[in-house]
Amino acid sequence: MANRRPVIAGNWKMFKTVSEAEDYAVKFLEEVKAVTDLDIILCAPFTALYPLKNELEESIVHLGAQNMASADQGAFTGEISAQMLLDVACTYVIIGHSERRELFGETDEEIAMKVQKALTSGLTPILCVGENLNVREEGKAAERVQGQVSRALSGLSTEDLSRVIVAYEPIWAIGTGKTASSKDAQEMCASIRATLSDLMGLASERVPILYGGSVKADNIAELMTEPDVDGALVGGASLDPIGFSKLIHNANPLVARVEGI
Repeated sequence: MANRRPVIAGNWKMFKTVSEAEDYAVKFLEEVKAVTDLDIILCAPFTALYPLKNELEESIVHLGAQNMASADQGAFTGEISAQMLLDVACTYVIIGHSERRELFGETDEEIAMKVQKALTSGLTPILCVGENLNVREEGKAAERVQGQVSRALSGLSTEDLSRVIVAYEPIWAIGTGKTASSKDAQEMCASIRATLSDLMGLASERVPILYGGSVKADNIAELMTEPDVDGALVGGASLDPIGFSKLIHNANPLVARVEGI
């Protein structure tokens, strides 16, 4: 993991009303208030962002969004701009999640534009990349993922690239209960870091790479022992405040080392 600070991000997807989000925050903050050795991000639905801003203020938990537009403003019905996210104290935004790519047809070109807009606006993009089962079985997983990384980040300065987080999410493992082995996760995360190295040289060692795909409290510690896995993008397991806090405590790199996992 070099000297990269671990990151655990929860992606609530289209779950939780405002009142549910507020209740969650109260319980969750109590459970993680003593955590100091990793960064925690909650990526909530748009409607919950402003209430969470108030709940998370002055806490150790950072606020993130699940998507944003590449435009500053305009006639884009249903879209949210970077400035709107900044106004509710968001500091992170997920870009290019597989569900956005597959269900809403987001292209690599659109994702690259969103990454650029996030960076110029002062948000930290969490760029999601990953392959489906067919691509993996064809032996083209690394090629697909490296291409996604290159197309999303090519042309950015080294300074901008160092502000990006990359999340590897094997599509075949999202919400299926299947999880890539820690060895599989390490191989792909190392491949992603090699692509980043081609783009930015030694500065690639500063970029956190997360694993996402049926991450749970009982498998996070093993994943975190891998040298190029710097944390996780967590879906369903982030919806329960107590369960997610347990996952975060298990992700503590000191715990993983002491237990020799």
